[in-house]
Amino acid sequence: MLSTQTLDKLRALRLEGLAQALEEQRRQPEITELDFEERLGLLVERQWLWKENRGFLARLKKAQLKFPNATLEDINYRFPRGLKRAHIEQLRASRWVQEHRNCILTGPTGTGKSYLACALGHQACRDGLRALYFYAPKLFRALQAAHADGSLVSLLKTLVRVDLLIIDDLGLAVANAKQYRDLLEVIDDRIGQGASLFTSQYPVKQWHEAIGDATVADALLDRLVHQAYRLELNGKSMRDPQSAPTD
Repeated sequence: MLSTQTLDKLRALRLEGLAQALEEQRRQPEITELDFEERLGLLVERQWLWKENRGFLARLKKAQLKFPNATLEDINYRFPRGLKRAHIEQLRASRWVQEHRNCILTGPTGTGKSYLACALGHQACRDGLRALYFYAPKLFRALQAAHADGSLVSLLKTLVRVDLLIIDDLGLAVANAKQYRDLLEVIDDRIGQGASLFTSQYPVKQWHEAIGDATVADALLDRLVHQAYRLELNGKSMRDPQSAPTD
């Protein structure tokens, strides 16, 4: 009875991990070989892990990654696209996010830019940071809709608060000068507040042409490229079976 009451109180206190560990200990006769402090240490460790995992899953859900299960561990380095393990190891610890630096992934369609971006977002969530993914055309539509319904301030605050903002496939769809000015405002507000990750089929040197407005392009590149990590992928599409590496 006492144990049942204790478990109920632990769950009422939202100590679910500790409650689960206590139940498991009750089913392990050999646990009595440990002293009180050792058993308590196991219980506390389990609660800490439970809380960390719950927080990670919550951050991952809010990130809305296109590939939520993408991880750095599953990256294919054998495929010939100019990606080396050392490039990713520089970004693995998410220190670049904490330092509010940017990352730009460019390369032809099918070279895995979106997967890499999501894997980096997944890692940021693992490291206790908040990430948010947007497909670039959808972000432009969201900004346009926010102008129309008066929710722009709220949307901008959301975009500024996240530690890592991922904008995928910049330049894929045509956007007007006003939409790019909105994007410039987002990036400008995030300076010193968070990191941004962009993917694009266009090399950075072609972004002026893709954006169209030279003034906005200059301002956007000035804020993004300085001290940014840049990964330039190349080669055939990974979706093409004939381009897959062979042993």
